[in-house]
Amino acid sequence: MTASNGKGPYRTAQFDPLAELRRSDDPPWDVYLTGTVFLDIIFTGLDSAPVRGTESWARGMGSSPGGVANMATALARLGLRTSLAAAFGDDHYGEYCWDALEQGERIDLSASRTAPGWHSPVTVSMAYEGERTMVSHGHEPPPEEPAPDCPPRARAAVASLTPGTSAHWIAGAASTGTRIFADVGWDDTGRWDLAGLPDLRHCEAFLPNAEEAMRYTGASCPRAAAHALTEHVPLAVVTLGAEGAYAVDRRTGESAEVPAIAVEAMDPTGAGDVFVAGFVTGTLAGWPLADRLAFAGLTAALSVQEFGGSLSAPGWAEIAAWWRRVQSYDHQDPAALGRYAFLQPLLPETTRSWPLRRAVPTIGFRSSA
Repeated sequence: MTASNGKGPYRTAQFDPLAELRRSDDPPWDVYLTGTVFLDIIFTGLDSAPVRGTESWARGMGSSPGGVANMATALARLGLRTSLAAAFGDDHYGEYCWDALEQGERIDLSASRTAPGWHSPVTVSMAYEGERTMVSHGHEPPPEEPAPDCPPRARAAVASLTPGTSAHWIAGAASTGTRIFADVGWDDTGRWDLAGLPDLRHCEAFLPNAEEAMRYTGASCPRAAAHALTEHVPLAVVTLGAEGAYAVDRRTGESAEVPAIAVEAMDPTGAGDVFVAGFVTGTLAGWPLADRLAFAGLTAALSVQEFGGSLSAPGWAEIAAWWRRVQSYDHQDPAALGRYAFLQPLLPETTRSWPLRRAVPTIGFRSSA
């Protein structure tokens, strides 16, 4: 199936995917997460990778909160009530990121803090030929942990597991009924030992990519790796890049595979975060496994057609525009359309738009008088 994201001005429909499930005794937040917020500066439109000793000019540039902010923004734009605990730099960059997330994305930052005298970590990302190269700079935040020992009550939490370490908040959140969704970074130790991920036992779902899944399990193919992972976590979701994603749910015995949507990628920054956000949304809404995979893949496909991490995360307005667009194609594959037909009742025929101050491409424009 082909796709076009149909992005318009930075406005979105105010849509709540969990509206029919909400009760008076629900947790105050749908999703909680913690981590490091970066200032991302993204250059796009490069014809090739920068060459040593030369100057390269980019045709496009954007600035936005990055790091854990990519995931928080993706969740919030899909209508989930999102709470973030993070340390913010005591500088203009930190102030900009705080304002963009709290005022622009309606993300709760009551568990976050500004660290006096600490400057914001910065990542410069260069996108070209569907790939990216990044350069980052930053220092460890002050020793006070931004994550509270007892996180706020939430339906779910997203955790990034680090080989060889344990985050105490994960066990605490799981003990209160929070459903933990986890991804993992590259194991720089080279051990690839699941025993080195002690917090995995508290997780409901684990979402590695194919290479990570095979290395951790020793399986010869990603699908076998997914099945092997369900010995350690109830739900395993393995992303397969251009092939899509495969998932196995040990509790129900269900498995599903959904192919990727073919798009022309501008910048893959944050696509993995958007995929996880889409999957979490579908899971909390109680959708079938295949629909969750399809939705996660769709949101990721929409995101890579724009530059930046949090800048490119789609909301329901973009999803609705995409659905209308693909249905208008004369030669669209009926089977491919059928895979996404579950979206139809989710997208209201008329939507009430509301202003959304998304992260802007350039920092520091003066306000007009």
